[in-house]
Amino acid sequence: MGKKTLDDIFEDDDFGLLDVKPKSSNVKSEEDRLIESFEEINSFIDKNGREPQASSMSEYTLLARLKNFREDEKSKKLLKSYDRHDLLGDVEIEEPTIDDVLNDDDLGLLDTGDELDIFKFKHTPNPQDRAKTEYVAKRQKMEEEEFALYESMFHKVHRELKQGIRKIKEFKDVEKHLKPGQFYVLDGMLLYLEEVEMQREDAKKLGKNTRRRKDGRTRAIFENATMSNMLYRSLGKSLYASGKRVTEPNEVNVQNLFVEANCVQEDDVPTGWVYVVKSKSNNKEIKNIDNLYKIGFSSAPVKERLKNAKNEATYLYEDVELVASYRCYNINADKLEKLLHKIFGHVCLNIDLYDKNNQRIVPREWFIVPLGVIDEAIMMMENETILNYRYDEVNEKMVLK
Repeated sequence: MGKKTLDDIFEDDDFGLLDVKPKSSNVKSEEDRLIESFEEINSFIDKNGREPQASSMSEYTLLARLKNFREDEKSKKLLKSYDRHDLLGDVEIEEPTIDDVLNDDDLGLLDTGDELDIFKFKHTPNPQDRAKTEYVAKRQKMEEEEFALYESMFHKVHRELKQGIRKIKEFKDVEKHLKPGQFYVLDGMLLYLEEVEMQREDAKKLGKNTRRRKDGRTRAIFENATMSNMLYRSLGKSLYASGKRVTEPNEVNVQNLFVEANCVQEDDVPTGWVYVVKSKSNNKEIKNIDNLYKIGFSSAPVKERLKNAKNEATYLYEDVELVASYRCYNINADKLEKLLHKIFGHVCLNIDLYDKNNQRIVPREWFIVPLGVIDEAIMMMENETILNYRYDEVNEKMVLK
């Protein structure tokens, strides 16, 4: 028998021992994730015939992603071939030259000469460099069992956002708003700041004029089952640049005021009137104040409520003129009145008055604010946007917080 060649050995494999199937990997690359995220936007437009808007949490997430894609030239070049709705506009994609291919050799495979010395570990960082980069924050994939608890929390927050129990607001102040146990939106993705491990600054290393600011490692959980330990200040900067904060449920106390406020139905319960009156007092301290109004709530018809005004301290023991009234349904009267008074509290009438018996009157429900602004504030309460605004007394208008 002749001497076997390698081909003979490989072909003589009756049991298929040499058949090796390439292993498949379920790990997605960064490019795969970008493409998958972009395809979600494409699918939304396929279904709705329009780009996502900021009308809901789910759409806001897609809108934020699209904005990031449009501003990132690298992402645009990668995604342009998937851009069937022309969302990214014109993208210049350069064809690589031979020089580009030869120069794109991060592993040094094309290097010659001394660089091929096997005893030179140029891709292994030295201890000093490694120490500097030891705490570079990267998102780490969480195990399914570990993420299960957080997943239910994220689902709950999404429901509360949809129900109006929580709101998405601009992120403004790190010291005030970046706290453990609260939720945020970063680059269109919900995250939960679980903890912050603050570090003490070494006073010896700080100059006399250096501001001492708290910083430290965080543990932030993202809704895509990843975790990051980025620095507290770094997280704050990221939220400033492309993030929002999610309010706590107790910040949104307006949801109990109106139920189906924009559509009165047969089973809706009329609960009274919000009314605005102007004093008919001849007292110069009252008469000479422009835009002075009392805002009140009555469960009885307003005209009935005002009949005895000149005998009541709340009306300054004077007759009043009814200038506006609003019929209300399904309203918690106490909360409505308190919320209106809180909004205009900083322009509350602040003078001491005395009645005919020289008894001191301290008016608490009279406000110096234009009637049009009061009307606007009440409309905002009906559509539940009032908590996003404040009254600017200098410009006499409602402005975003």
